[in-house]
Amino acid sequence: MAARIRRTSRFPPTKWRGRTVALVASAAAVVTISGASGESIQATSPAAAAPASPATPAVPPAALLPPEAVPHASARDGFDLGTALSTSDTARRKESRIDVAGCEDVVHGRVLGATAGVTGQGFQSAVPGGQVSELVARTTNPPDLAAWSAQAGRCSQVTVDDAAGTAVSTVTVQPAPVVPGAKTLSYRQLLTLPGQPPELPGLRLRTVAIAADDVLVVLRDAGTTGLDLDALAVAAWQHAAGPLGR
Repeated sequence: MAARIRRTSRFPPTKWRGRTVALVASAAAVVTISGASGESIQATSPAAAAPASPATPAVPPAALLPPEAVPHASARDGFDLGTALSTSDTARRKESRIDVAGCEDVVHGRVLGATAGVTGQGFQSAVPGGQVSELVARTTNPPDLAAWSAQAGRCSQVTVDDAAGTAVSTVTVQPAPVVPGAKTLSYRQLLTLPGQPPELPGLRLRTVAIAADDVLVVLRDAGTTGLDLDALAVAAWQHAAGPLGR
């Protein structure tokens, strides 16, 4: 029996295709908001004060792929990860989140787990057949892509319930591109309605992530874009190296 999980999103399945920027944010950003993880406890005396953690280096917009690097892309919208984190409703997410068998992060594509020290830039662009998005993040708590991949395998089929209805998330982990000195992750996700006929394909999502040290790059497409996402992710990783001083 498939695990069941309640979606915090209130967008019905027919509107998911237009919410790619939200998918990317939840894939690698919004889930990182946690009041507890981001707060520090004030010591009662200077001697007891814990040393301050070094600030996470900023990610300049130049670290993102230039628009011309994404074939036939248009209507590019960018976002700053820090702004996305600061404007999200932390309390509502904490109260409404229901995690069944540890599958919620997999269902929502949240590659970047809960962490306080994170900066990043992202964009989404319309392309023929769907949308493509990129996120470049630096974090003091980098994701374990091997563990995430193993969890995705355990959460290969999950039934999602919310006020808008019910959907089925099917996740397939695939061989990821080989990047020297980095960990990689690649998977496909299909969102369908229960009992949906095979001739109706549902919403297709593809994600490729590359991580090393404190840097994470995530590429995602939604729909039937036909993009070589592996090659695009490797290009994004290589492009980010210069602006990030790697």
